[in-house]
Amino acid sequence: MQHYHRTHLTSEEVLDLADEFFPALELVPGPRTPRTRSYSGALGTVTISARPEGGHYMFVEAVTDQQGESRLDRNVKRFFVHVHRVADPAHRLAASY
Repeated sequence: MQHYHRTHLTSEEVLDLADEFFPALELVPGPRTPRTRSYSGALGTVTISARPEGGHYMFVEAVTDQQGESRLDRNVKRFFVHVHRVADPAHRLAASY
């Protein structure tokens, strides 16, 4: 599945957060480039990429090898919440209903 998030953080900051977050899930780092990271393990494989989009935004994309709503996909969503909290610590998430 593909997931994406837009943030004001730099690509280096996003990928540093990924380097902390995904190994804690017992995912082993794989191939790296300056703008991508890959991790794999028992949950599956995820590739995180961060690239500039629209001036001051960074487009963060996560691609997993899982189908449907897997545990890895839920953890990718948790990672995006973590990125959002680092970018804006004062923001409080609230239900929109």
